[in-house]
Amino acid sequence: MPQRRQFNHKRRKSGGPRRDAPSRAATIRTPPKPPVQYGKSFVLLEDLEKNTFEYSSGAWVPYAMSIAQCRLDCQVKELPQKVNGNTRYEVRLPLELDETT
Repeated sequence: MPQRRQFNHKRRKSGGPRRDAPSRAATIRTPPKPPVQYGKSFVLLEDLEKNTFEYSSGAWVPYAMSIAQCRLDCQVKELPQKVNGNTRYEVRLPLELDETT
């Protein structure tokens, strides 16, 4: 039985862009964003009607922003445990948006 060639395969030419012509994505460059520092995390709860609540002083009180609004500027992570069918999220605000400090 003949042995198979493992590493010396010749690649076929693809119909992609040529290497000598610069692609449009390579010519348009956006400046890199500075790294964002986030503050301390807190827990938000979202119910089925997309209302958000923050745990404060032993009770869940309404929170001003929805999870969709938080995702635009903040770091949001969905937590695996649910509380009475409501979804928990761990949210970290950027330091310039942080209201507590």
